[in-house]
Amino acid sequence: MSGNLSREALLKWAPLIVLLVLIALFTVLEPRFLTVRNLARIAISASPALMVAIGVTFVIIMGSIDLSMEGTVSVSAVVFAYAFLGLGGTVLGLGWLALPLALLVGACIGLVNGLVHVKLKIPSFMASLAMGFVGTGLALLLTGGDRVRVEDEVFRGLLTERLLGFPLMVYVAGLFLLLAWFIQSRTALGRNFYAVGGGEELAHASGLNVSRVRVLGFTLAGMFYAVGALLAVGRIGIAETATGNNFMFMSITSVVVGGTALWGGIGGVWNTLVGVLIVNVIGNGMVVIGLPGYVQDGVLGAMVIAAVVLSTDRKSVAFVK
Repeated sequence: MSGNLSREALLKWAPLIVLLVLIALFTVLEPRFLTVRNLARIAISASPALMVAIGVTFVIIMGSIDLSMEGTVSVSAVVFAYAFLGLGGTVLGLGWLALPLALLVGACIGLVNGLVHVKLKIPSFMASLAMGFVGTGLALLLTGGDRVRVEDEVFRGLLTERLLGFPLMVYVAGLFLLLAWFIQSRTALGRNFYAVGGGEELAHASGLNVSRVRVLGFTLAGMFYAVGALLAVGRIGIAETATGNNFMFMSITSVVVGGTALWGGIGGVWNTLVGVLIVNVIGNGMVVIGLPGYVQDGVLGAMVIAAVVLSTDRKSVAFVK
């Protein structure tokens, strides 16, 4: 009994301990790592990734998987940029309408994603992977491979305007993190995500409409992907087909390393925050101390394997879905 308790405690706090150890290690190796300027650089990189990772967290808690984030981010970014420019190109004018439009686009892709998975009974990873390709293709169709520049000073203020040394986009990400936590812990929908992930048959038996919960989960994920898209455009001032590149690896790695179980029912958005910070601290720290990028990829890959091995009960898990 005490062994199980110690194992659970270790698994619960291990990601945070790893994060603190990494920060201490990089600070010892390079004191400039722990400056406000460098921490702001980490936060800027982490903000879009956190939004995408939060979206996929909801899906993984349900025991499903979502691989559509790259296509959803790209098409949401491109639609936002074209609509924003078409409506005057400034947040102070009608351009602000492009912001909720982007969220709607992300939510609609998530809705279709969920419906394809549930109604056609296609495994979630296949349905979402296909939708991701559709999104990337649609973004390429809209742009013709070109970049769409968003140069409005007010919108770019997400990056350029700072409070306590950190840009506004970090605080926007923080607000959406709090919204995600509220949905997860204070709403019936959030509790239903855990119920479905904890045991679909049991959830069915208790009268829960599992199909509806799954569709809503994918829709919510799509909305958060779109928030990530907006922050990504705010960071670089450009929307293109490649805007969503690398978000799949980064987000799922962050969720797993943060301690959310791939089979569902365990974890949450705070775990994901820690996971995103671990991934970005490793990336930034290795650049600061001068290690090449492929070493970073190797370390992240090893951490994913270690996180899954440590969090999996081999006796109770007979297969990997």
